[in-house]
Amino acid sequence: MPAVTVDDLTVLGRLTTPGLGDTVRPVRQVIEAPTGYEGEGFPVRRAFAGVDLADLDPFVHLDQMGEVEYAPGEPKGTPWHPHRGFETVTYMIDGVFDHHDSNGGGGTITNGDTQWMTAGSGLLHIETPPEWLVASGGLFHGLQLWVNLPRDSKMTAPRYQDIRSSQVGLATSADAGALVRVIAGQVGAVAGPGSTYTPMTMVHASINAGARLDMPWDPAYNALVYVLSGQGSVGLESGGAGVPLKAGNLAVLGAGDFVTVTAAKNHDSRTPDLDVIVIGGQPIREPIAWAGPFVMNTKAEVMQAYEDFSKGRLGTIPAVHGAPTTLQEG
Repeated sequence: MPAVTVDDLTVLGRLTTPGLGDTVRPVRQVIEAPTGYEGEGFPVRRAFAGVDLADLDPFVHLDQMGEVEYAPGEPKGTPWHPHRGFETVTYMIDGVFDHHDSNGGGGTITNGDTQWMTAGSGLLHIETPPEWLVASGGLFHGLQLWVNLPRDSKMTAPRYQDIRSSQVGLATSADAGALVRVIAGQVGAVAGPGSTYTPMTMVHASINAGARLDMPWDPAYNALVYVLSGQGSVGLESGGAGVPLKAGNLAVLGAGDFVTVTAAKNHDSRTPDLDVIVIGGQPIREPIAWAGPFVMNTKAEVMQAYEDFSKGRLGTIPAVHGAPTTLQEG
């Protein structure tokens, strides 16, 4: 995976291990993400399928996009579509994705970059591979996370954060056997660059075969571990062993001070490491009314969002990508 790598992990700051009185978070649920298709037909795994929204709060949706090697002419994206009431976090691990919106925002993200889009009061949005990539084909692999906005922020003005791979916070495990990339929030003394409305943490960790990663985790946050590739275990159950995990698995963790993930001792040559996404945040604990691209608090607010979209109040598709449009009133 070409997301940020470090040749010598020993030069990085090391995370602490659980001490007296600390609790490693237990595993409450493990699900295997089903596969499906999104947008114009690119393959995804629905990482949150079968998990209660109360356990996901403040998150509502997570897709693993790919991993797929496209032939020339095959790369696909999404058509123009609206959003309101939440944030989309697109983390590109392999490949290139272009983003445009009806406010003139957007850009290009690639290997380890993140685009954090706050839809807020609403906009139109498109995500596509660049034309040269469509022509040539190539590897495509990424994630899109939907982060709910609290009631008092749902109608905030839309904004973008373009987070380059070089900006993420970096740390390693106590034994220097894992690379921890902090995209948002804080792990120990390491902070990520993402600015969030709801306090949260998002991490991409690569754990060497046989190594163990202990990450201090805010006790007020929930914790979710999704396996991108490889195999290993999460938590420390009786006897010191964890609950087995493999690619495409999501673990929902219980309360505690630390998240512990251990890589299997043996991996195949294609996936030498255990790669995981770990996310958690402070629950919003507000009602959720969710329909398609709108995440609101009530059904009436969702219906209003559809009406606003149909009447052009969320913007119009620009004639030229990157050119802003004026939101329509009334």
